[in-house]
Parts: sequence; C-alpha cells; structure tokens
Amino acid sequence: MTRSHGQSRRRFLQAGAAASAALGARSLRAQGLHKLTAIYPTRSGASWPMYLAKEGGYYEKHGLDVSLRFGVHPVGIAGLVSGEVHFTNYSLDDVAAAVVRDPILVVMASMLNRASFALMARSDIANVEALKGKRIGIGRVGDPPYHYTSALLKGYGLKPTDIQWVPTGADANARATMLIGGQIDAVLLTAPAWYRLEEHGLKPLTLIEDHENIVISTGYTFKKSWVAANPELPERIIRAQAEAVQGFYADKAAAVAAYRKYDPAISKTDAARVYDSYKAKNLLDRIPLLPLAAAAATVERIGGDIAAVKAFDFQQAIDMRVVRRLVAEGFFEKLHGPGIKAEQERKLKDAFT
Repeated sequence: MTRSHGQSRRRFLQAGAAASAALGARSLRAQGLHKLTAIYPTRSGASWPMYLAKEGGYYEKHGLDVSLRFGVHPVGIAGLVSGEVHFTNYSLDDVAAAVVRDPILVVMASMLNRASFALMARSDIANVEALKGKRIGIGRVGDPPYHYTSALLKGYGLKPTDIQWVPTGADANARATMLIGGQIDAVLLTAPAWYRLEEHGLKPLTLIEDHENIVISTGYTFKKSWVAANPELPERIIRAQAEAVQGFYADKAAAVAAYRKYDPAISKTDAARVYDSYKAKNLLDRIPLLPLAAAAATVERIGGDIAAVKAFDFQQAIDMRVVRRLVAEGFFEKLHGPGIKAEQERKLKDAFT
C-alpha cells in the first residue's frame, strides 16, 4: 500500500466515524425529546409561531418533538380534555366558553391580540351598513367568526338580529366559494382565503385589524392537570415559540416557507403578502402577555349567549406567571434587543398575572 493511499484510507475512515458519531448524536437527541401533540385550529397567520417553532428547530432546541396537526374547533379543546392533545393555540372566546363552569384549561401565554380578517361581500353591497338583513356565512352560531363579525358590525350600528346568519359548517375557503356562488351575501375571512375573491372583482368592506378597539386574543392553551404533572414543559414551549416569533420578524423567507409547509395550497406570493401584513401591523406578540382587556372583550362578545361568562373570574383560566418570570430574567430583552423594553413595560402594566 502506498503512503498516499494509506492517508486517503485513514481520511475516509475518519470521515465515516465522524458521520456515524453525528448520526448517533442526533438519534440520542431524538430519543431524549419529549413527544407532544399540538393542534392548530386555523390555517392562518395566527398559527405562524407554531409553524416556525417546528420548522425552524426551536421546539427541538428545547427538547421537544412536537407533532403539529390541523383540527377545526372543537377538536383542539376536546383533545386537551381527553389528554390526546398537549397544547393548542385557541381564542380566549372559545376557551372561556369551554371552561366557564369547570375551569380545567389554562392559557399560559398569548400569541396575538389583534386578528387579521376581511369582511367580504357581493360587489353590489357598497358598505358595511348595507349588510342589514343580508345573509352572512359562518361556521356555526357561536363560533369565532360569528362573534368577531358581530363585534365588527356593532361599530356600524348593526345588531346580530339585523343579520341572517347562515351556518355552513365549513372552513374559510369553502365559505369563500359560497360567496362566489351566491349562497351567502357576505363573510368574514382570514387571509389568504379572501385574496382569491379579488380575482372575482370583490374588495373588502373593512379589515378587522384596522379596528384597534376590537381585541381578539389567541393564547397557548393547556389542560391544568397536564401542566401540574409536567411543570417544566409549558415554559419550554413558550420559549420555543417566543424564539419563533423573533425568527418571524427577522427572516421573511423562512417564515413564508414554514407557512407553506402547513398550507401547501397557498402560493408563495400570497404567503408573502400575509407575512407583509402581519409584520407591518406587528400582529404576533413579542411579549406574550395576555392583556386584561382581552377578558372584557370576550365578555362583550359572548356574554349574551353564555350568561355565566359575565361573572366568570378569568384569572382561573389564565396564568401569566411563566411569561412574567421570563420578563424578569431578561429573556425577551436578550431575544429582541433593548428596543423591546418600552413595549415590555407597557404590557406588564395591563396584563393578567
């Protein structure tokens, strides 16, 4: 054997050993991860932190092997109650409705406190006021689109009884198709579902994110008994998703790619458009504290249908202690830089404990 041949063989063996060691390390790391199941109830920007936490490796960084699954309401809450699901991103309205008589669930961080929806209508309907007496499509009476639409219409002097509500039992894309087909006169839709309506000459009557008085909170929701049995895991999830939010604002390409992984029907152009809207309006919470105003907004929206909500102590279903501790430790300042301090102080003054 020549000297050069021997050196080549040694380099080959060393490279093989290094590759084997790397594979072994990844295998051991995977074996040590906590396997969790999470439900995201909407294919929209509200689920972006979960998409990025998974695709960007933030869950894995914090020792979590999370399986993300799509399931429209009430799949997420039912899964939490049964123990088949470990966490979800749910609106406070839905959580309150589920726990008002038995607060077995808890919201431990917020994902966003302003929502992104467009109120779309037939082309011959000129403004929101003209929707009086018209057919508006929803999933079902009492679901988030119903309550959000009602809150939006209130600002234009319309009551729920002024509307013909059409329960469709379908998702946003199906309701968009119903509007095109004339089965309904208007519908509140998330992006990108409403984008394709523009191809049919339809324009938004108004965007809900332009109404800052409408507080719509989505939070990381868990079952209390699971949190008690696994007290360190919610913090890992919160850290991972907070880092994903930082990644969202820092890397458009990665954010768009992660979104399209979980909503493959969306084009790259539309995903980029959703991103630009969310970033421009700072919709994703950098400091995931749930504001006190979220509870008042929830009572106003669903209190008429669920009277018990009016007397409900929301603190029974909201626990911001982990987020507040992370604030005290300087976690968010290290993550976002010193410029986040003013926002952090403002949110601390008006948030649940």
